[in-house]
Amino acid sequence: MNPQTATTSAPAHAVEALDISAGYGDARVIDGLSLRIEKGKITALVGPNACGKSTLLKSIARLLPIAAGSVLLEGADIHALPTREVARRLGVLPQSPIAPESITVGDLVRRGRHPHRGFGRRGTAEDDRIVAEALHATGTAELLDRPVDQLSGGQRQRVWIALALAQDTSTLLLDEPTTYLDIAHQIEVMDLLAELNEETGKTIVLVSHDLNQAALYASTIVALRDGRVVRRGSPSEVLDERTVSEVFGLDCVVVTHPQADRPQIFPLGRHRPTQEKRP
Repeated sequence: MNPQTATTSAPAHAVEALDISAGYGDARVIDGLSLRIEKGKITALVGPNACGKSTLLKSIARLLPIAAGSVLLEGADIHALPTREVARRLGVLPQSPIAPESITVGDLVRRGRHPHRGFGRRGTAEDDRIVAEALHATGTAELLDRPVDQLSGGQRQRVWIALALAQDTSTLLLDEPTTYLDIAHQIEVMDLLAELNEETGKTIVLVSHDLNQAALYASTIVALRDGRVVRRGSPSEVLDERTVSEVFGLDCVVVTHPQADRPQIFPLGRHRPTQEKRP
């Protein structure tokens, strides 16, 4: 090929939502929304309650039927792919998942390996290794034989993340993965996701209500409001005072993290304590 006529290939996208519309019953939550998720990056979806974050994630994951448009998974129409093939490529942690009654942690996490087995086949040594690694990574190995319904909210959340990791897909969709976790475990989970991304190139899309965590861990921030994308870009490009005000209706001060070149947001409520005067 003549170098002068060669064209630069478009960046690879793990997931593409193309002009999609979706909702519940007669209520449209997102309408004509398009979004491309870069492969091998961490993308955070942020926005106020009921803005369409979870609806978008469910639509991408094929958990919610779309009324219009299309979703491409690694370039293929996700609705044309067999369910098992989708499960091999795309791992999903929905909001408030429900485990079968009395199932143990080990049995639940092993279910993440089902898409990789033939019908009726038993688990392999490789399955056991991946499950063990997922349990260890999430700090849930000691819970192996405990019933999931007897765990605390934070423990259950880490077990569900272990299930998603055991599925061993190239793309993970996580709806508020740090829900129910205390601050130390929140950071452990976010560090784990960052390490997975760096070490394996796994694409991670997460819904987050914590703008500061999203700013520290995500490569791309997508800010949504009223079912539409308001801004998309790096944390510094998206999380400025004007956008936070437009998206959340919140006055704030944005500063740079003292140890990272990432924005951090300090809200300004109606009650604003004044600085005490020194004697």
